[in-house]
Amino acid sequence: MDIQITEENGTNFALINSDDIVIRDAQDALDLLANCSYQGASKMIIHKEHITPQFFDLKTGLAGDVLQKFSNYGTQLAIVGDFSGYTSKSLKDFIYESNKGRRIVFVGTVEEAKEKLNNK
Repeated sequence: MDIQITEENGTNFALINSDDIVIRDAQDALDLLANCSYQGASKMIIHKEHITPQFFDLKTGLAGDVLQKFSNYGTQLAIVGDFSGYTSKSLKDFIYESNKGRRIVFVGTVEEAKEKLNNK
């Protein structure tokens, strides 16, 4: 895993790059949060491929557990990917509602992630 810290408009972003899944459970999310925070990032961008597929099955409760960590520690998160292939109405509603909020966004590109997080 590689954590690339970049600064834009006075804000430090942590861009997570990996060849593997980085977040498998809530403890992985907490460890990643601590690592990024230690490096000075208050906003994180991660690709959906770096998150276990169970995250996107809301019945598992993993999304709630992971996102609660980000909320508790005041870190904004952008998840980058193509979410059009998901058929679950509850997941689509969850993504829609998250994108209206201030903490978590689901976007198509890293550039869109930076823009959304800068405006939140």
